Amino acid sequence: MVIQSLIGGSIIGIAVSLLLLFNGKVLGVSGILGELFNNPLSKNYWRLFFVLGLLISPLIYSIFHPIPLIEISSNKLLIIVGGLLVGFGSRLGSGCTSGHGVCGLARLSVRSFIATMTFIFFGFVTVYVIQKLLI
Repeated sequence: MVIQSLIGGSIIGIAVSLLLLFNGKVLGVSGILGELFNNPLSKNYWRLFFVLGLLISPLIYSIFHPIPLIEISSNKLLIIVGGLLVGFGSRLGSGCTSGHGVCGLARLSVRSFIATMTFIFFGFVTVYVIQKLLI
């Protein structure tokens, strides 16, 4: 499992570098999706290909390795509310974890450092509250 993580992280690093080098764009999934829906497709072909790549990459992976079975036992309403809160938070924070955590930190952005530490802190708090106080 370690080798797959190393390969995956390396591919993400290469993709981020190539996007910045050739397009002058910082990779942030929430921003890519937002721009894809807000602007004409004629200016967004690369964003469309990026999203398609996210969707088909598990299929390509499954050719070489079986996809692990994932069981979600949480309340479906809780999952939906959590997803909406993540979307709201990424809008409020001017980016998501991929934009701030991968690209912003690599560019030594203080704003991205603060945003990433905030994401991590509230992730810890959320897990603690759900596992220790609610269950």
